[in-house]
Amino acid sequence: MIFPDNTLLLRAIDSRHSVRAYLDCKPQKEILDCLSAEITRINTTHDLSFRLVADEPTAFSGFLARYGKFRNVTHYIIVSGPKGDYMSRLCGYEGERLVLAIQALGLNSCWVGMSFRKSTVDFNVPASHKIRAVIAFGYGESRGVSHKIKTPEQVSNITDGAPQWFLDGIDAALKAPTAINQQKFHFTLTPSGNVTVRAGFSLVGYTHIDLGIAACHFDLAAAPGHTTVLN
Repeated sequence: MIFPDNTLLLRAIDSRHSVRAYLDCKPQKEILDCLSAEITRINTTHDLSFRLVADEPTAFSGFLARYGKFRNVTHYIIVSGPKGDYMSRLCGYEGERLVLAIQALGLNSCWVGMSFRKSTVDFNVPASHKIRAVIAFGYGESRGVSHKIKTPEQVSNITDGAPQWFLDGIDAALKAPTAINQQKFHFTLTPSGNVTVRAGFSLVGYTHIDLGIAACHFDLAAAPGHTTVLN
């Protein structure tokens, strides 16, 4: 099984919504092998320490998981890497590619910041690295639902004369999952045609991961050569 290409990842943006409850049905081995191979590429390329965990029910067996309405989570991906804001953004960017691939492969997923138990599982993360989040995945009990999003003007310097590729990128970025749906990011199209994106202020503490996730969506939708600069 081949990891979905960018065209399939882009299509998955519209169909993908967060799902917290899963069927008692294991993902196919071919899918797990496909995701594991991509995780190896991510870790090797970026010095990250992502890890796929299969058939492990205890991380989502605590009070926080029940409070968050997580159910039957036995497969998840640990999103981790070196400390620092840039690495958090990179974790979000590469993690979202996995999330969209999971959707394209016929499964469902959910980014999880706090509703899992670190003390019950050996996450096997290097001491110098930090766990940013976990991606729960499996066959969902539902397809999830969409949420209210901001306007393009609220998250960018968009104008009436903005090029179509920038409009497409912002539209895709607005569909990106963020912590409690805050969308604390802002894209700027510079006079030279470059795109920068910065994180806004939030008390939740996941804005740099969210920024990376949104940048991933933008880059998939914008024309080739018009990718973001993760400041």
